[in-house]
Amino acid sequence: MSDETWRSPDEIQAIFNNLAPVYDELNQSLSLGQHHIWKLMTVQWCEPKKGDIALDICCGSGDITQLLGKKVGKTGKTFGLDFSADLLAIARQRNQTPYPIEWIEADALNLPFGDNNFDCATMGYGLRNVVDIPLCLRELHRALKPGAKAAILDFHRPSIGWMQAFQQWYLDTVVVPQAQKLGMTDEYAYISPSLARFPTGPEQVKLANLAGFTRAIHYPIAGGLMGVLVLTKN
Repeated sequence: MSDETWRSPDEIQAIFNNLAPVYDELNQSLSLGQHHIWKLMTVQWCEPKKGDIALDICCGSGDITQLLGKKVGKTGKTFGLDFSADLLAIARQRNQTPYPIEWIEADALNLPFGDNNFDCATMGYGLRNVVDIPLCLRELHRALKPGAKAAILDFHRPSIGWMQAFQQWYLDTVVVPQAQKLGMTDEYAYISPSLARFPTGPEQVKLANLAGFTRAIHYPIAGGLMGVLVLTKN
């Protein structure tokens, strides 16, 4: 799908504000109940250490942010960033960690931080929804310290035919009826086109290299339904 047919930033922001009350239920449904495991894997891949300054971009309701906070501990600090004020409100309310976490309303395409600022970073279900993926990756690269790692988790369109068929069946028979039940049919309608336009794993690696990352590896998960892009800045 071309960018001309994709939604504007304001439209995407409105979608996620509307989805905020059912955001966790959406992730549970789309991930076949496995998203908690994949989020733990994502945090491990960015290799957070005690005392690190960590960033979770497109933090949503804050699950990954809290996992990062636990890893960097009381001597570190974690920033959870999202452009949805409604999701950030839920993240603040749900946060029960004793670790320093700061919630920031901002755009992943214009990070409000200086250069070489973070020891590690994560991004869950965000790269697929930004309107400029190369710019998002450049901003991430800019904000990371030399030697830092980032891990980006997202849903994908599988390359294997029968997995593609399963994914479409699942969207049509499970996700769409759930959307109708929740009164969120229009909001859920963005999922299929977002998957169709999202770069494949190898394409993401190329984009990451162009953004300045010297090492980029994409790990398919669940038969290609999911993937984690692991990046290193040198």
